[in-house]
Amino acid sequence: MAGCKTQQEYSPADASPITHEAFTSLLQKHVDENGNVNYKGFQEDQKAFTQYLKKLSNHPPNDTWSREEKLAYWINAYNAFTVKLIVDHYPLESIQDLHPTIKIPTVSTVWHKKFFKIGGVETSLNEIEHEILRKKFDEPRIHFAINCASVSCAPLRSKAYTAANLDQELTTQAQNFLSDASKNNISKDRVVLSKIFRWFKGDFSENGSLIEYINQYTKTNIHPDAEIEYMEYNWSLNEQ
Repeated sequence: MAGCKTQQEYSPADASPITHEAFTSLLQKHVDENGNVNYKGFQEDQKAFTQYLKKLSNHPPNDTWSREEKLAYWINAYNAFTVKLIVDHYPLESIQDLHPTIKIPTVSTVWHKKFFKIGGVETSLNEIEHEILRKKFDEPRIHFAINCASVSCAPLRSKAYTAANLDQELTTQAQNFLSDASKNNISKDRVVLSKIFRWFKGDFSENGSLIEYINQYTKTNIHPDAEIEYMEYNWSLNEQ
């Protein structure tokens, strides 16, 4: 359609990689050490938060950015727009309360709602997670970094992700997530895992078994034939 732009065609005046210090400032104020969020605090900091979201919207990655710059951008974008979604509808008990109540073409869950723009293109959280992060980066650790505003999700980090330290940040997130007994209970012969490992098993076992993948980030050496079970997923809001 004439006049429409894709993310690839969108060229803001400044196409260099953006920094995420503004998001870090907000996260340090409103996210505690357990990843619980003060959504009311984000509401009160609406001006600063909106400025950061506009920065994300107006500066999509392009081919001059490094892989780490792109990946950090998309993880931060997913987390920031998830927070926006909750803030816009707060108070609520669960992100699942925002599922469509009427049938809308191509919108079956809250994650399919196109409620923000990236580079002039209406975008959804589903597109960032599945069409960009999972499809283009081959990086299973994103599942420990993106947060779906729920108790059983990987916790929201109290700092934005950065290109310079991304590998260590993702490794630390993986280690912390697996060592959290409320999300994963691990022993040598039996593991009770987050359902994230069941839902996205293919991402974690592309180059080996699921146990082999998990063993990279745990102090316990899990036996290859260990019994695997999965925890119930708690979709309650991850609020303070």
